[in-house]
Amino acid sequence: MPTLKAIRRRIASVKSTQQITRAMKLVAAARLRRAQEALFNARPYSESLARVADSVLAAERESLAPAEDAKNAALLVVVSSDRGLCGSYNVNLLKLAEETARRAERDGLEPRFFVIGRKALDNLQHAGAKIAGERINNPRLASVALARDIAAHMLSAYRLGEVREASLIYMQFRSALSQRPTYERLLPVAAPEEPRAEQDGAHEAAGAEPEGAAQAVDYLIEPSRERLVPVVLRASVEAAVFHALLEAEASEQGARMAAMDSATNNASEMIERLTLEMNRARQAQITKELMDIVGGAEALRG
Repeated sequence: MPTLKAIRRRIASVKSTQQITRAMKLVAAARLRRAQEALFNARPYSESLARVADSVLAAERESLAPAEDAKNAALLVVVSSDRGLCGSYNVNLLKLAEETARRAERDGLEPRFFVIGRKALDNLQHAGAKIAGERINNPRLASVALARDIAAHMLSAYRLGEVREASLIYMQFRSALSQRPTYERLLPVAAPEEPRAEQDGAHEAAGAEPEGAAQAVDYLIEPSRERLVPVVLRASVEAAVFHALLEAEASEQGARMAAMDSATNNASEMIERLTLEMNRARQAQITKELMDIVGGAEALRG
């Protein structure tokens, strides 16, 4: 049995850890509120722009197709976190990334990863995956500058024929306790009836309206379709990337808040168990001392 001093030292250590996890939970909760507000404010714009872009670009799918001499490669942009302590957030995300890479290989495409966040970079480098680019230690994940940087890299690789398709893999925020890994192909432009996003490998039910689909609308375009299409394409990709970053930021903070809440509760249970063990050890020590006193008294009496 551990000594009384060792148990007290362990209780003090667990209490110190509990203070850290409680503070991290509060910080994550504050950041989650800001991330949620930014995400919900941006969703209507992202959805409306996606509908307009899908409809405008649908008629230009042939001109926006991959170059004839494009390499048989697929660019996968994985949006992970720079820090841990967020439960299974990165594990589930990387699981979907690996499944997507295997599916690309079955289709004859070499997967190339553009990584956002140190956790995915470390994992993919350890697995020997081909890294096309990285953005780590970002001051803030959901920033317009970072979204434009990622979108520019995707468009450049696609237009230069370095890849035949470009996709996003990120966590979709559902609630503070629920985040869903999502795959979304941005390039080449999907037909209006095709789903843009797949969540955790799920497929749309038969007869249902696919998520991200848009009905074709015949827009009056000024000054010309040839000049507008590149602008719409760039704006559509940038908006999709920024929306994915917003979803990922809210998901990361929600996962971290839940993980720290669970850690704080576990620390409370451990403190209760150690306190009970300490009381038993102290009682045993008192009993032993009493037995020694009684034994000494009996020896003097005899």
